[in-house]
Amino acid sequence: MKLLKTGVAILSVCVLTVALNADETKPKRTLQGNMNEVYNTLPSPANDIGEAFTNGMFYGHLRTNIFAWDWENNANGDNKAFALGGSLIYKTAPLAGLSATAGFYYANSPFDSLREDDADVGIVKSGKDTFSRYDVSADGDWHMAVLAQAYIQYDISKTSFKFGRQFFESALTASNDTKMIPNVFEGLSFESKDLKDTTLKGAYLTAQKLRDHTTFHDVLTFKDSSANSWNNNDDSGVHKGLSYANFVAAGEDTEHELVIAAISNSSLENLKLDVTYTAVPDVVSSVIGEINYKINLSDGFSLTPGFRYMEQIDDGGGDIGGASLSGNLGRDKRPTTLLGYNDRYTLDGSAWMARLVLAKGALKVLAGYSDVADEADLVAPWRAFPTGGYTRAMAQLNWVANTKSTMGEVSYDFGKAQIVKGFKAMGRYVIQDFDESKQAAGAQADMSVIHIDLVQQLTPQLDARIRFASVDAENRTSGIDKDSYNEYRFEINYLF
Repeated sequence: MKLLKTGVAILSVCVLTVALNADETKPKRTLQGNMNEVYNTLPSPANDIGEAFTNGMFYGHLRTNIFAWDWENNANGDNKAFALGGSLIYKTAPLAGLSATAGFYYANSPFDSLREDDADVGIVKSGKDTFSRYDVSADGDWHMAVLAQAYIQYDISKTSFKFGRQFFESALTASNDTKMIPNVFEGLSFESKDLKDTTLKGAYLTAQKLRDHTTFHDVLTFKDSSANSWNNNDDSGVHKGLSYANFVAAGEDTEHELVIAAISNSSLENLKLDVTYTAVPDVVSSVIGEINYKINLSDGFSLTPGFRYMEQIDDGGGDIGGASLSGNLGRDKRPTTLLGYNDRYTLDGSAWMARLVLAKGALKVLAGYSDVADEADLVAPWRAFPTGGYTRAMAQLNWVANTKSTMGEVSYDFGKAQIVKGFKAMGRYVIQDFDESKQAAGAQADMSVIHIDLVQQLTPQLDARIRFASVDAENRTSGIDKDSYNEYRFEINYLF
């Protein structure tokens, strides 16, 4: 808490100055609750190449993030993080349907007292995305400067094609821009709404840049040729058995592509259907189907039952990395047991989820449940989450095999209810039941999670957010509490 107070004191004058000078006009760009971008104003079409640039528009974002992580077991290493930065995005005006976008992002952790020492970057948890662990460990560099977006776009009718560095939002991929720099991909994508009540999306992605990286890397491979854990895909959900060394030992390529095809349809009244296919060819693929049906009740209430099913198919990755995300069943390990799994060399897996969403005006209440089959862990290191929107709470990975989770969530928009202008609150309570027999493979102990978000929209351009999580975990089978903690986050965003 001392860290939060220090950060708030440093930022108070800046926030008040910006708030007093910000006007009430609708900003060119806004951020959704999940920090996805919504462009309210786009460049007007150009008549020639000169107007393509003179009619172009800049979009700015200033931000700061403060993190404090307090372990119940102090031996784990309490940690903190702090960063200032932002982004500047430029969009050209479309000329005959052709346009371009470039987005430069910057983050820095300039105050020694608000961050860990260079040697301790490995213990930083959620705050690790405010810097690059690889850059700090290699040369002590605490800032990140990245041209994260750089793509050409072609629009025809209601279809858009993009080529280059870009966001791609799907069931398992997301920009997930809740820290300083978003998660982005390189490749080709399209989105089409030419068919009535239907959205088609697809992508062929050849590289990824996670939020705490300054360079692009493989979409799946863990570690690099020198066995560095922080210079390839090191997402918290990465499959550590699908490592550079294991791919080489198997005679397989260490560079991969991510192929995605998705369809969303709302032709039937109040019914929404979604199907997404995601694949890393010759390694692993999945199909996710989801259905949501809105039932209008009396007095303005609505009830929306939802159901999601995920089927994961082993396309060769199981023989390389094994069934566990921890990598402890990979071809480079010598386990004496199956560590709680039924089959060592498989990535075949599945999960199902269900939820009920009750809503009226400013109020939303959600009850959700997820059940991951006792097969392989689910592979999803692309910053969208198999259990997202059903049972996932902040910083949780609850798609390990044989994990059952139950979640209750309440959110209320006090501004929409005309009680407190611009204020929103959300609270979650999640019970996660992990498979104790898999703790040797890296599974956590059973736990309950309380997660609270408070957001104050100070002006249309400026918001402040406080996020809090408290995790109460049982002792692991070893008799040690390795999983209980409290986490605090404070964030300010200003768009211009």
